[in-house]
Amino acid sequence: MNVLPRLFLLLPLSGCVADPAASWLGGIGDPVRGAALNAPRLLGDTAELAGNPSQAALAVVQLEFLNDQFRTNPTYMHNVSGATLHTVRVGKVEMRQAVGIAQDAPNDLVIGQLREAAAALDAGSTARTEAALSGPMFPNGPGRTLARLSSLPRLPRVADAAGAANAEIIRFDRTGSRRS
Repeated sequence: MNVLPRLFLLLPLSGCVADPAASWLGGIGDPVRGAALNAPRLLGDTAELAGNPSQAALAVVQLEFLNDQFRTNPTYMHNVSGATLHTVRVGKVEMRQAVGIAQDAPNDLVIGQLREAAAALDAGSTARTEAALSGPMFPNGPGRTLARLSSLPRLPRVADAAGAANAEIIRFDRTGSRRS
């Protein structure tokens, strides 16, 4: 019996992983693809993350990850359309403003700190959460940053970025090749 069709039945469940930017199953071996395909579900309406600061932190991670990978990953940096790059960057700016993340904060540090914050929140560790949300990247301090993660409004530029990232991967799949 062919197992491949059953594998594709599991794909909708791949969005349930703890860290969507680290999901390989949803991208069939490519975390960038997995994050882009999952983006509309997690980032399409950020207001749905209200009351779940851990998941909101991971949503920020996902957008930061996509922005970084579309610009630096050799598989994507020459293939993603300029419009998609712009849309994802604008979404990242909007997300950082909403959460209170310094616009000049290094992408990799933001990703690391927010992953740590999400893990600390899930573990119920207030001290670890506050430590992860401290420092110059979070100029409003840990309490205010956590409050913002807990009550994100709908962010239209973030929703646009999620749709653009998703559409770009679907375009890649449809054409069977990357742009040259």
